[in-house]
Amino acid sequence: MKNAISWFEIPVADFERGKKFYETVLDAKMQDFDIGSPEHKMAFFPSEIEADAVGGAIMSGPGYEPSEKGALVYLNAGEDLTDALSRVEKAGGKIYMPKTAIGEGEHGYMALFQDSEGNRVAFHSNK
Repeated sequence: MKNAISWFEIPVADFERGKKFYETVLDAKMQDFDIGSPEHKMAFFPSEIEADAVGGAIMSGPGYEPSEKGALVYLNAGEDLTDALSRVEKAGGKIYMPKTAIGEGEHGYMALFQDSEGNRVAFHSNK
């Protein structure tokens, strides 16, 4: 097994607001995807799925409820998470934990935040 995670979905109550939040903080476009259900909406985070990379999406619809509890997803914030974290509050989120070294920095850095929908999410970077 190459990765323990193969796919993740972050629930959003307001699809367009959630999509705008993640596009803003990650400074990247998300790709809408029709899953064949008129009740559900999905947009992919940028990833190299063809290269066997881990991928994920935001999802709205029945059964998808944002929460501060449950699994914690760490998003790759590039080489240095400082830039992405600086956009969280401007995009409607809240910072819980600022950039923090993991194991004195040998495992990179992390930061915890709440997205525009009320989910607890984290960023990770090497610097």
